[in-house]
Amino acid sequence: MIKTSILPVAGALLAIQIAGCAPAGPGESDTAAPLLVAKDGSYPTVPLEKDVVVVKVVQNGVKNLQDFDTVQEGLAHNLEHMVSFAERACSEGPKPDFILYNEFPLTGYSTGTRDEKLQFTLQIPGPETNRLGEVAKECDTYIVFGSYARDDEWPGHILSINAVIGRGGNVDAKFWKSRNVKRLGPDGEIPTTTIESVRDKFRERYGIEEEFPVLRTPFGNIAVSTVQIDPMVFAAFAMRGTEIMFRTSTLFSKTDVQAVAYYNNMYSAMSNITFPPDGPYASYGGGSLIVDPQGKVLAEDESNNESIITAEIPIAEFRANRSIPRYPLDVVAPVFEQYRQETPLNHMDMPAEDMPQTREEMKQLLDRESRWLN
Repeated sequence: MIKTSILPVAGALLAIQIAGCAPAGPGESDTAAPLLVAKDGSYPTVPLEKDVVVVKVVQNGVKNLQDFDTVQEGLAHNLEHMVSFAERACSEGPKPDFILYNEFPLTGYSTGTRDEKLQFTLQIPGPETNRLGEVAKECDTYIVFGSYARDDEWPGHILSINAVIGRGGNVDAKFWKSRNVKRLGPDGEIPTTTIESVRDKFRERYGIEEEFPVLRTPFGNIAVSTVQIDPMVFAAFAMRGTEIMFRTSTLFSKTDVQAVAYYNNMYSAMSNITFPPDGPYASYGGGSLIVDPQGKVLAEDESNNESIITAEIPIAEFRANRSIPRYPLDVVAPVFEQYRQETPLNHMDMPAEDMPQTREEMKQLLDRESRWLN
């Protein structure tokens, strides 16, 4: 299993499929699928330990691993930077129940080809998560962060993983990225591997239940995602009872964070990296925020400075009499039935030596696979 204590869920497209809005895939049948969304609008939870929980978002800079003499030297440096922020979050102000970091707090974002970037990925679990687990256990908090990762089960693939380290110090969950945003620019596409790009093999190994997991905690139902500008993905998490959506990013839209929370009746927090103030990306750094289910900002750092922001979430009051959102699925079904996704599933299911090395090669792959161009 790729995670523990996880509530099975399905993505928006899976929910539509089960509702009869799209045909089942090859070898699949609707009747064989596990129950992914409750028919009465309810969703499973575990009892809450407290009525109000504290979320802290760390906004910090990180040095890219390729800038160090060795990968281990870089990981050690960035790890201690993370630990220092966690210790600060646990010692200043109210004790956090969740500490959220950005997408690359341990590795940074290194450039190069696929083969070069694989050197700068993380193994989860590993020594770094063990060290963070010590801090989580001592502080009695969950620690959430993103990373490019590698896995022996997926040779040659660069995975985008969000890890949740539990209060006991172990990795309680690993959230794969659902899908990459596509066609944002003319020059290249993101070449990392997502559930979408190897969906059949992912499902075969881990089960349909693992495609959109929700972690039930005594502080609320949480999920974690690096997906951007993709409302259907977040609707899927909401269908399965996500109450707090943690998001990690390098560059993001504040409006997207607010809209996802508002449309799906959930709290949400986004952690963004900071960039050197004299560098070309300084204007894209920072802006981390926490919002409520109406999209109202509860805490925010609009600067590009390192910081910790804090918000209290009245989780017991929020959960009382709450149901999943009332989506008009039957209304939109005729349109969904005829929609044809441009990029087919499983477009990255190939031998390691054949995988695209660069963003340009990834664009060439998507162009070849496109149902709209061919």
